[in-house]
Amino acid sequence: MTLSLDPRTPEPTGEPKSVEPAPSPEVTRSSRSLRRWIGLIPAGIVVLIALVGPLLVPYSTRDVVAKPDISPGGDHWFGTDSSGLDVFSRTIAATQNDVLIGLGTAIVATIVGITIGLIIGMNESRSGVIGILSRGMARAVDLVQAVPAIVIGLVLIAFFGQSILSITVALTVVLLPNQARLVRTEVLRVRGEAYLDAARVSGESELSLVFRHVLPNSAWPALENASLVFGSAIVLTAGLGFLGVGLAPPTPEWGTMISTGAAAAAAGRWWSALFPAIAIALTVFAITAVGRRLFDNDN
Repeated sequence: MTLSLDPRTPEPTGEPKSVEPAPSPEVTRSSRSLRRWIGLIPAGIVVLIALVGPLLVPYSTRDVVAKPDISPGGDHWFGTDSSGLDVFSRTIAATQNDVLIGLGTAIVATIVGITIGLIIGMNESRSGVIGILSRGMARAVDLVQAVPAIVIGLVLIAFFGQSILSITVALTVVLLPNQARLVRTEVLRVRGEAYLDAARVSGESELSLVFRHVLPNSAWPALENASLVFGSAIVLTAGLGFLGVGLAPPTPEWGTMISTGAAAAAAGRWWSALFPAIAIALTVFAITAVGRRLFDNDN
């Protein structure tokens, strides 16, 4: 028997394996865009419920409609609470109030936070009155952020009353410091970039430089965090309602409903507290996913 010493690799005799081509960049971008829009569907459903839900509920949200503590099923899908109010109708109607507070807080806290962060970041290292005021604003932001949010909310609502506007103002004061700090940090990074020096050398004014270069490149952390501010506002609103300083009954609000149903839940009548709690969890999940979907390039 003769052994072959030929180092060449023999040619395969079977069928060649097929190699699937890699997806084109256009297909990849289209797939990511589709996943991104699908991820926004839950938030769209929440907004739709907030807009039209109160018009479609089967019962009044403020009047007694049946016997107290009817279990879920039949004519009352989520049952009735200890006062005989329909839990389903109130849970749906409360979406409008809570979403309105969350949306207003997120918008105002983001706009004011961006403004304060921009002012502090651009001026705190300066001398003179402007520098002193900017550093004072920075310390005030730190002070507000150090105080528990519920405490600030309780104090402000005690002064201004229980209404959607007063709760929105209170939560804005509580949540804007974090937005301001995010923008300030980014401004400190951006203002040292070489292209800003080039813009100054070219004769561009300081105000134009701030609005054309610094602001667009520094505001994105606060915009990305706005959905988390929205979710935090929903949770804090429910916390204030649970403590009895939210929207005054019988205005439907999830935290107030949980507070009212807590005693009944301890006695085994769980439905009047459970369904508003589920509504809070689903709403926060749906809204906070918006920021991830819109700003995450990997999705």
